[in-house]
Amino acid sequence: MIGERREEDTVAFEIEGGVAWVKFNRPEKRNCMSPKLNRQMGRVLDELEFRDDVGVLVLTGEGASWSAGMDLKEYFRETEARGLGATRQAQREAYGWWRRLRWFQKPTIAMVNGWCFGGGYGPLFGCDLAFADEAAQFGLSEINWGILPGGGASKVASELLPFRKAMYHALMGENIDGRTAAEWGLVNEALPAAQLKARVSEVAQVLLKKNPVALKATKDAIRRVREMTYDNAEDYLIRAQEAANSFDGEGRKEGIRQFIDDKTYKPGLGAYDKDRQAG
Repeated sequence: MIGERREEDTVAFEIEGGVAWVKFNRPEKRNCMSPKLNRQMGRVLDELEFRDDVGVLVLTGEGASWSAGMDLKEYFRETEARGLGATRQAQREAYGWWRRLRWFQKPTIAMVNGWCFGGGYGPLFGCDLAFADEAAQFGLSEINWGILPGGGASKVASELLPFRKAMYHALMGENIDGRTAAEWGLVNEALPAAQLKARVSEVAQVLLKKNPVALKATKDAIRRVREMTYDNAEDYLIRAQEAANSFDGEGRKEGIRQFIDDKTYKPGLGAYDKDRQAG
């Protein structure tokens, strides 16, 4: 049996063709999140966010699970034994990197390859897109051991699921599989395990071809406008577009030029060639 992992070994990553494959790396604990893992994930996001060789981040789990949620022993019992200050620090470290993931500079994809329980819903929602193994297991098990789904899990359920399904999911403490998670809206798609990485790679390659400034502005817009009135959303989107144009106006002009002048692409059928500029 493996001994306790060093903090820097609780998260692993590799970069292949513009995609950063980031893994929870506590397979012996079904990748449940501990204070050490949460601190290390913050460092990994720092390292990857503005690297020129990273255009998309994929978050998955080493071994047979994505993440079984919070480590009940390390995150809860041991932290709470050290008092309120330690508890608040552990919460800041966990919620902090989930928040970072929600507003990450690059598009992010959750590749759920097994258990996704409780606290795992925080980074699941933090990722822009999510794909799951059909046999993956999703669950809000908190009710079964006497607490409410905290740490944002109740918010995630209410954001992604219809009201009756969110209430049933949280109150019953029953697991659902990846196929049901896709039907309910927790993930975009569920696929057989053997096809999961290929599908995620395919989506990542599509994203890599698109304008990175537009991708960041779009992912932020979709998250922001959900909480706005229509009029406020209109105003926000006008300002956001103006800001994006001022930051990367040449990219927008190049896309229009390739469509109108060169007639080399159609916006409804794919992205313009962002690597080619007008001569």
